[in-house]
Amino acid sequence: MSNFELCLRGGKAMLPGIGLTDADIYVKAGKIAAIGSPGAPMDAHEIVDASGRWIFPGVIDAHVHLGQDISAPKTVDDAEKESASAAAGGVTTMIAYLMSPEPYENVFPDARAVMEANSHTDFGFHFCVVTPEQVANIPSYAEDLGVSSYKVFTNFRGNEGAYLGLPGNDDAFLFDALEAAAHAGGMIAQHAENIELVWRLREKTEQKPDAGLAEWNAIRPPYVEAEAEGRVGYLASVTGASAYAVHVTSPESLAAIRRQKLHYSNLFVETCPHYLTLNIESGVGSRGKVNPPLRTADANEALWDAIAENQIDVLGSDHVPRHFSAKDKDIWSASAGFPGTGTMFPLFLSEALRRGIPLETVVSMTSTRPAQLFGMGDRKGELTVGYDADLVVIDPSTPFPIAAETQRSGAAYSVWEGWNSDVSIDHTIVQGRFAVQNGELTSSTGEYVPRRHSGRQALDDLLKRTETTSTGASK
Repeated sequence: MSNFELCLRGGKAMLPGIGLTDADIYVKAGKIAAIGSPGAPMDAHEIVDASGRWIFPGVIDAHVHLGQDISAPKTVDDAEKESASAAAGGVTTMIAYLMSPEPYENVFPDARAVMEANSHTDFGFHFCVVTPEQVANIPSYAEDLGVSSYKVFTNFRGNEGAYLGLPGNDDAFLFDALEAAAHAGGMIAQHAENIELVWRLREKTEQKPDAGLAEWNAIRPPYVEAEAEGRVGYLASVTGASAYAVHVTSPESLAAIRRQKLHYSNLFVETCPHYLTLNIESGVGSRGKVNPPLRTADANEALWDAIAENQIDVLGSDHVPRHFSAKDKDIWSASAGFPGTGTMFPLFLSEALRRGIPLETVVSMTSTRPAQLFGMGDRKGELTVGYDADLVVIDPSTPFPIAAETQRSGAAYSVWEGWNSDVSIDHTIVQGRFAVQNGELTSSTGEYVPRRHSGRQALDDLLKRTETTSTGASK
């Protein structure tokens, strides 16, 4: 009888510190059990021919919103359809934002139950902290619920967040959240926009019914984002907190973060596929409305330059599954955000290959770095023996067209409709189980992944574990 349950044989695997190399991957009990040379005399209960394919660690989408009101997954479709879209795009773990003014100890159990019953991927949660009571509970959220990353909206002043049922806050609230996260070994993920500046520009702007993405960008310009990023970065340095800049859009914001990082290193950067591939000239209309807005083609290129220089840590989708009926309105009344978890990885890999971005950078931004920053780096994000068998098998020579009808999301549209990816996904494997096999969805369900620490504390935990393992091995 074979010692292994599954073998991916004949492919090229992205091994840490080595790169793309001929290797067979063996799986047992949901873990990577062995990595063998091609043709090694080892057998498995199931052997999958991976000839001509690339084997990458499963993708971690660390920026997902679920539910039509984007507050939490509540229905079967909220979990099943969106995780199906994710799995089809190579995602094996998603981290979704829960957003509510209610105590999260009340919100969390139902959200977890819906996901455990219906998600095709493993999953975790971030909490959007919007009340002083939630900030006070940050230590228990990390210790008892396994949630160690917390979003703060710097743009929710006054009634700005009322459309989502969220109260306003101020910089004192931001400071308290940073301080609480620092003490708990967690991380603040900031939506950075100076809304007072937006209000000023909004008052001066005639809201013409035929306005488009250029006008939306004009009332929330890059300096609105950059100023807030600089402010959060400085306050993080005062409190000792880790801060994670979600959906960075522009060279101005990168420069603001870079200035703070000269003096304080615990600042991390995420961008999204739409800020790399779409802009105000893309012709997607109000379906492309998002906050912060799509920028210019020059901003697209500046972000790619930053990726080439390893200045961006993570790629996240900022997936929003609202139906297209909430989008097909004028730019002022259309909802913000659009679906993207299912296209995030194949589009990014495709464009990276065209631009000569190293595969190591792609894997770092989509797997290794999010695992490390969000407290999963001891089990996910690498093709390493003992890690979860989260794997994506890629056909690098077969393109596929992006179409809403094949994206599975309940949003029923894609802003990349008609685009082509130069690569396609053959298999997505979550803890040794096929979530997608030969391009077809299976009935596999994922598990909740608790995360005690995030940010700098998570990186320090991983370093200590590595040092302990190395010391033990040398004895």
